[in-house]
Amino acid sequence: MGSQTEIVASNQSYEGGCDCGALRYRVTGPDYDSGMCHCRICQRTSGAPAQAFARFHADQFSYTKGKPAIYFSSEHGQREFCADCGSQLLYRGRQAPYDVALNTPTLDDPEAYPPRAHVWRRSRLSWFETTDMLPRKE
Repeated sequence: MGSQTEIVASNQSYEGGCDCGALRYRVTGPDYDSGMCHCRICQRTSGAPAQAFARFHADQFSYTKGKPAIYFSSEHGQREFCADCGSQLLYRGRQAPYDVALNTPTLDDPEAYPPRAHVWRRSRLSWFETTDMLPRKE
């Protein structure tokens, strides 16, 4: 089980996938950013008040089974998801395709990359607040 102070080894890999198993992926090495995103797009596309994510360089991520459906959620980015069960796996910047923001709850071990901050808090739903001590960024 990971912790907020633990660093993932550069050759450590983790796997994950969608709810029905049609899509599987592998991510290798440490993330360079992680958090809980409170933006309205993450709220709408996840159906949750915030989306947990970890950011990786694109060459650290690969699909091992299946091909994702793509939804262009804004002029800036796309969401990759399973067309069968609807699970959203990641966000990929269209203007910065060199990285991916993986939705960490889709990992087989979602504890591997814990969030380090809350982001886009200006969009936070008033009825949703966490009690953790992570930094809050507007």
